[in-house]
Amino acid sequence: MKFYRPLQTIQALTFDLDDTLYDNREVIRQTTLASHAFLQGYHPDLRSVTPAAYQQQREALADAEPEIVHDVTEWRRRTVERIMQQAGLGDRAAQVGAREVMTVFAHWRSQITVPPETFTTLAALAQRWPLVAITNGNAEPHRFGLGDTFQFVLRAGPDGRAKPAGDMFYRAARRLGIDPAGILHVGDDLTTDVAGALRSGAQACWINLRAGNLMREPDGRLVPHLEITRLASLTALI
Repeated sequence: MKFYRPLQTIQALTFDLDDTLYDNREVIRQTTLASHAFLQGYHPDLRSVTPAAYQQQREALADAEPEIVHDVTEWRRRTVERIMQQAGLGDRAAQVGAREVMTVFAHWRSQITVPPETFTTLAALAQRWPLVAITNGNAEPHRFGLGDTFQFVLRAGPDGRAKPAGDMFYRAARRLGIDPAGILHVGDDLTTDVAGALRSGAQACWINLRAGNLMREPDGRLVPHLEITRLASLTALI
C-alpha cells in the first residue's frame, strides 16, 4: 500500500466493478462471441453480419446520438435494433429481436467468477463502512454473488453520465447523506476511477493489478490518495 495524499475520514467506500473486483476480460470475450453468434442465427438475413459491421453501426449511432455512449446497454440494444431494421426486419420485429439478443448478452455477461478474496475483503469492509458499486458497465452483481454486498449499485445511463463525469459520485454521496470528500472510491482505471473521483471531490484508491507504474502511466497525472496491488490490502484501513 502506497500513500500519495493524506486520507480524510472515510465514511463510505465505493467500488468500480469490472477488472477491480474480478477479472472481466475473458467474460467479455465469451459474451461478445455468444451474443454475436445468436444475432447471426436469429434470422437468415442476419447471417452475414460481421463484428466489423456491428462496430460500424455502433459508431454511427454514437455519432448521431452522442449521449448514448453513457448507457452501454442501451447503446448495444439500439445498435442491434438498427442492424435488424437494415436487414429488412420491421420495426416491431427488430425491437423484439434486439431484446432477445440482449437477454443472451445478459446471461453470458453474468458468467463471472468472483475470487474468494473479494468476498472476504468486502465482507470485512462492510462491517465498518457502507459499500456502494459505481460502474460504467452493465454487470449485475446480484447475478454473480455480490447482490447483498452493496447498499446500492449505480450504473452509467440510468444513474447519470459515465465516469469520469461526476454524476454518479455526487448521487452516491447524496444517497448516503455525506459529502463526496467522505467517499473513498476504489477502481482500476486512472481516468474513469481516479480522475473521476478526485474531480468530484472524493478520495481515490487505485488498484494496480497489472504492475503498472503510476509515474509512467499516461493517465497518471492526477495522483490518487493511495495505491494497492490487491483488494485485501484495504482491510488495513479498518
